[in-house]
Amino acid sequence: MKKIDFSDLKVIYINCTLKKSLQESHTQKLMEVSKVIMTKEQVKIDEVRFIDHQIASGVYPDMTEHGWDVDEWPEIAERILDADITIIGTPIWLGEKSSEAQKLIERLYAMSGETNEKGQYILYGKVGGCIITGNEDGIKHCAMGILYSMQHVGYSIPPQADSGWIGKVGPGPSYGDTKWKGEDLKEPVGFDSDFTNRNTTFMTYNLLHLARMMKDNNGYPNYGNSRTEWDNGKRWEFENPEYR
Repeated sequence: MKKIDFSDLKVIYINCTLKKSLQESHTQKLMEVSKVIMTKEQVKIDEVRFIDHQIASGVYPDMTEHGWDVDEWPEIAERILDADITIIGTPIWLGEKSSEAQKLIERLYAMSGETNEKGQYILYGKVGGCIITGNEDGIKHCAMGILYSMQHVGYSIPPQADSGWIGKVGPGPSYGDTKWKGEDLKEPVGFDSDFTNRNTTFMTYNLLHLARMMKDNNGYPNYGNSRTEWDNGKRWEFENPEYR
């Protein structure tokens, strides 16, 4: 099997935990599994813990233009645009992605009206995936909402673009925990899950493969999908059958 060179690709991991840095994040621990693969494949890695930044709520590129005193989103947005791959990590709370993950999606939506040099929406050609941790069910539900939102604003989503781990119903140890109720556990929780390890590996490589194809082909052709061309009157083969 031919080795593929991914070394010119860039990935940004955005951890939407509700815990600030220096506090343990179980989502971060699962993201590290993907990061190890990226590191071995010589991919350039950027990381953001979303809650550490003063990011305003809203759906505009810079919320300081809409009543907020501080908004660090424009800087984060530049880092996202510099990456070929964006991976959103989130814990599950009450069956849903975190409030920080929802804020991130709303701010990505704020970028969706901007266009690239081909007149396409600016996130065209970027690849997206997600990593989810929690107790009780909700991985697929959260992934469904996150991946839909990402493709809606322009990201391309490959097969098996999500991975996750959940514990048993009710209170219990979380991914990567080595202690529970003051007692040492035999091994970090979840590390032996073949399902999680397999899906995280497949997700990481599927994101790399799609990003490789996108980069090699300069994204999508802009025939039929250029907002600039549409606004200038171009309609390609569009025709409303009601007016035939």
